[in-house]
Amino acid sequence: MKHFLIVVDMQKDFVDGALGTAEAVAIVPGVVKKIEDFEGEIFATLDTHFEDYMQTAEGKNLPVPHCIKDTNGWQLDKAVHAALEKKGCTSVEKLTFGSVELPKMISNAAGGEAFDIELVGLCTDICVVSNALLLKASFPEAPINVDSSCCAGVTPDKHAAALETMRSCQIEVI
Repeated sequence: MKHFLIVVDMQKDFVDGALGTAEAVAIVPGVVKKIEDFEGEIFATLDTHFEDYMQTAEGKNLPVPHCIKDTNGWQLDKAVHAALEKKGCTSVEKLTFGSVELPKMISNAAGGEAFDIELVGLCTDICVVSNALLLKASFPEAPINVDSSCCAGVTPDKHAAALETMRSCQIEVI
């Protein structure tokens, strides 16, 4: 069986930048350890926006420029980046909350073998839940889990609500 780890949006703007939180900063050591200890293939998503962000639908609803491609805030957190560099990963730039390319990439990487998926990262209530639900819809029989100790939401309450949503959709929360 193949094992896939999805590290969602562990970028500077979500950790300690424009949209960072104390909870996001607090999960960094756990995410680094998860990467270091993981035996399998790792995918790392990158929330990716451009200079026209404020004119997009997302920008109009969340008027905080963030993760503008090639800026400091778009880069992965330094500790997470170092762990991923050592371990190796496939980067996945995504233009919105969930990546429609990620399931295709995982299917190709699985090569017809059985697999499971684990997700960690930011933000639980936006990009983690979006990717988890896309993956569950794409692979309804594959075990998919989310490590709640390696995720943080926009607020603790939204983190908890997203975890409950994922449980309701048969994604295991560990």
